[in-house]
Amino acid sequence: MTDLKLLALDNDDLAIISAHMQDAVFKVGDLSFSARSGLFSLAANRFVWEKAARATKSFERRRAALSFKRVEAVRSIGFDRGKAEEVMSLLAIRYVPKGEGPEGVVELVLAGGGMIALEVECIEAQLADTGGAWETMARPEHEAG
Repeated sequence: MTDLKLLALDNDDLAIISAHMQDAVFKVGDLSFSARSGLFSLAANRFVWEKAARATKSFERRRAALSFKRVEAVRSIGFDRGKAEEVMSLLAIRYVPKGEGPEGVVELVLAGGGMIALEVECIEAQLADTGGAWETMARPEHEAG
């Protein structure tokens, strides 16, 4: 399979990235923000949902990089940024515009009630697979809500 490479410049594009990053896991130490360049990045092990429907016994994860440009500030709640080895699970990415936009807040919703909020000038996100795939027997499951 070809490595995934996506670009998001609006809310519809961001929803596609969110679907591909659902149930990605990462360590708190894999988060990075440069206020000087306005770049927020996250290295994660994403669950390969695009292949899961065809899988019967095993599934796949891939190493991926998610980055957001034009980030003015980052806030987080529900976890300790000092615990670099703590593993987090990403449930969804959503965008909340401020007024007419394009500025707003990109919310990375985490399992367990945590969240990372990125104050952005506009939506400019990239997702790219960065390494090989590996097999996993576990398929993420969610309670109907």
